Amino acid sequence: MYQWGNIKVLPAMLLLPYPPNTLTPVQQRQALIYLLQRLAYREGDFTLSSGQKSSYYINCKPVTLHPQGAYLVGVLIQAALPAHTNAVAGLTLGADPVVTAVAMASVMASQGAQNLAALIVRKTIKAHGTQAALEGPLLPPGSRVWVLEDVVTTGTSALQAVEQVRAADYSVEGVLTLVDRQQGGTEYFSALDLPFKAIFSIQDLQTPVQLPL
Repeated sequence: MYQWGNIKVLPAMLLLPYPPNTLTPVQQRQALIYLLQRLAYREGDFTLSSGQKSSYYINCKPVTLHPQGAYLVGVLIQAALPAHTNAVAGLTLGADPVVTAVAMASVMASQGAQNLAALIVRKTIKAHGTQAALEGPLLPPGSRVWVLEDVVTTGTSALQAVEQVRAADYSVEGVLTLVDRQQGGTEYFSALDLPFKAIFSIQDLQTPVQLPL
């Protein structure tokens, strides 16, 4: 909220009427659900990247690239990561703002995972320069990395990031997603012996949240 003369004004870009860093962890969680419902969740007839048909679609980028949304994504995911984590990685493009937000949140964190490197995994290795599959700081072999996703449906898209991170001689500790559509991801990662976490389920997004929190 900003003061304009005697009138308090909420800038058009800001959907929450208070700074997200002033909220409690429970309120931050509810605030992020509110933003996801307002900006990311849509109902209709959609075809997913997995080829499945769906009556709803979740595009998290309007939230992960939103000033308040990015902050909340960063602090909530950072808080869910083990303290011994060294880095977070994700497949471009959806995970790019997610890993960046989490790395930024980890710099300010007083507990849990701190000072995390952010790694972006290319879908195709570039044919020029260093021909890198990963973009980001060079880490020591065996560094502990969590692969991040914005949305998980079946889980197969995250596997490409997992394989590239392992190919760089890092240890993949697990996969963490902002939203789990609960359409096979948990079972898929379990079969691969990969720990899997989700900040929100599809039910969280389909249960209305109203302001004030």
